[in-house]
Amino acid sequence: MTIVTKIGGARAVDPAGALADVASLAEDVVLTHGGSTAVDETLERLGIDPEYVETPSGVVGRFTDEETMEVFEMVMPGLLNTELVAGLQSEGVDAVGLSGVDGKLLHGPRKSAVRVVEDGKRKIRRGDHSGTIKEVNADLLDGLFADGYTPVVSPPMAGAEEVDGEDIITPVNTDADRASAAIAGALEARLVLLTDVPGILADPDDEETLIERVETPAEFERLEAAAEGFMGRKVMAIEEALDAGAREVIVADANADEPVQSALDGGGTHVLASALDDTSATTHGENA
Repeated sequence: MTIVTKIGGARAVDPAGALADVASLAEDVVLTHGGSTAVDETLERLGIDPEYVETPSGVVGRFTDEETMEVFEMVMPGLLNTELVAGLQSEGVDAVGLSGVDGKLLHGPRKSAVRVVEDGKRKIRRGDHSGTIKEVNADLLDGLFADGYTPVVSPPMAGAEEVDGEDIITPVNTDADRASAAIAGALEARLVLLTDVPGILADPDDEETLIERVETPAEFERLEAAAEGFMGRKVMAIEEALDAGAREVIVADANADEPVQSALDGGGTHVLASALDDTSATTHGENA
């Protein structure tokens, strides 16, 4: 069975344990990653204030204008992806770094505007450089597996925009959790989302309230109700992954001992496909 493991981009996440774990797994693995903290820190060093917006569905995400997109391209597939590839190679893994643009691995329409809520009012923000993933080039990943390589994947995605009747491809931002969900769905894989908390908590301030297992639609509704802030985007990714064909999604602690193996063995929050059996698998939000 294929495993898609996503390493979160929060400052508190140390990828070392996950890299060692990936090296020990016998299954085919796709490693994906975020980089929100590194992008924000680079923006701030350049004198640019990172801007976060809220969608009408209550999901918080970065607004990506042209300037931010340039930094995003520099940090995500450049600095962070290269470091993770080197880390895996140091563990004896023949890793290959890819962005979603390579081979149109992550492909879909580019958005030039996004709906946001500001001061309690819904507005349209123009100048956005983001997109919606509609296709995953699973053949590219399968070919790498067949040749013994471990793909390390990051945004941006290949955003398509029709100009004079032709599709023009440009790199655009996409959420790393949702990119991981799309890949896991296309590969019918197990998805492990590693973050800086033990999993999804019923009370975000109390780690003793970890929601360990979600198997029914009623339990999934309680999970959605518990998710706050950036965790809401992970719940959205969970639904999208399972709807697309992923076998299971796990949200777990990136800093645990053997974090990937620990998650696969029962740690964190496990959401099974049966949790969507009676739900309409619709997308509750959009990329900011």
